[in-house]
Amino acid sequence: MREHLIIKLHKPVSGQFSSWQQLIHDKSSPQFSLAADVDSILEKNEVPVWVTHEYEKAKKSGWSPTEVKNGLNRIYRLILRNKASIPQSLVDQIALLPEVEYVRKFEIASAELPKYEAHSVLNDQFPQRAQEKIIKEAHRFTQGHPTIKVAVLDTGITATHPELRHALLDGKDFVDIIDGQSDFVGDFLGFDNDPGDEVGHGTHVTGIIAARGLHMPMGLSPRSKIIPVRVLGAMRKGDSVVGAGIVDNINAGLKFAIDAKADIINMSLGIKHSGGGLPHKEVIDYAKDEGVTIVAAAGNDGRHQMYYPGANPYVIAVGALDTNGEIAPYSTYGAHISFVAPGTNIYSTYLENKYAYSSGTSQAAPFVTALIALMKSYAKKRGKALSDSSIKKLLMLTADRKTRKLKEMKTGFGAVNPVDALKLLDYKLN
Repeated sequence: MREHLIIKLHKPVSGQFSSWQQLIHDKSSPQFSLAADVDSILEKNEVPVWVTHEYEKAKKSGWSPTEVKNGLNRIYRLILRNKASIPQSLVDQIALLPEVEYVRKFEIASAELPKYEAHSVLNDQFPQRAQEKIIKEAHRFTQGHPTIKVAVLDTGITATHPELRHALLDGKDFVDIIDGQSDFVGDFLGFDNDPGDEVGHGTHVTGIIAARGLHMPMGLSPRSKIIPVRVLGAMRKGDSVVGAGIVDNINAGLKFAIDAKADIINMSLGIKHSGGGLPHKEVIDYAKDEGVTIVAAAGNDGRHQMYYPGANPYVIAVGALDTNGEIAPYSTYGAHISFVAPGTNIYSTYLENKYAYSSGTSQAAPFVTALIALMKSYAKKRGKALSDSSIKKLLMLTADRKTRKLKEMKTGFGAVNPVDALKLLDYKLN
């Protein structure tokens, strides 16, 4: 993918625009024009572009009322037809046009990935035994339901892993980095249907949710289904590798997951933001209107910091506990933190059908995601549907707190309690 601009207009323009995903595979009838004033500025600056919709329609018949309400039909991606760079002066000129709501250049976001310590055998550690006990008690209510779908937006998933094969549905790969981006390794070009994992992060996260429990603790919701959505590739940073991807492509992956009818979306990732507006806002608002719950990692820098999407008011931001049940020193905090969950020395699935220990809020988030999948599954078993607001209220009422305050900066409403949450849900359903 070459450099691009994202433009949101106040009103949609007429024309048969394809999405950028379609353009990658079919350039037989591309659009080169958006709006007269925008076209004029591009021509004066000698910047030829392809014009595409930023998002694919949920249905081929046209934009849905919810998509229109959130302005997704008015967002366009202008992709350079050559390998030049977009001058900031051009962006500034377009931003002044009265028909333009906003314009911004593409941005590559990176996320520090936790370290993995590979093992072939699970060590008999007390924290793991305690976690297994919690899982077994929760499974007295339900192990999940195959109609409850969890989308994992991450570095992909190792589809061959024996712990995960039973749970995986079809997914997509949205990692499509600029041509010749020398810092990236492995698969970093081309939107496709193969969300394979080259980093291990997404595979580790998924095991926490849905592992069969062959050689590791069973996932908290092993009977739920997983939609793998690869939005982060592998980028070199010094001597290490970080997860990285284009922010706009993460947004596209998020919309795909919503349109694929995911009930819950796990985003064990986060980006800092210093400019105007909230990252991912329109598509998260779309998720809210569609009733999809989003869970995100709080971050791992141990400071008062806001990472998105977790800092979005609608999203459940999860911090991490250490092996003693205390807030982990690396867990990012702030007023936006919703809950905390186990996140230290977590044993789960890894690359090449192996297993590994890892620590981070990335590991805590899927614990909450899986609990929500259990809650939705149990309500379904009882013939009921559980709304996002009901889920958040039940989690808040049953979270374990160490003070009398309703909410703390470091722990949010407290540590999620799967058994108590399911017990209260059972009571409410009677």
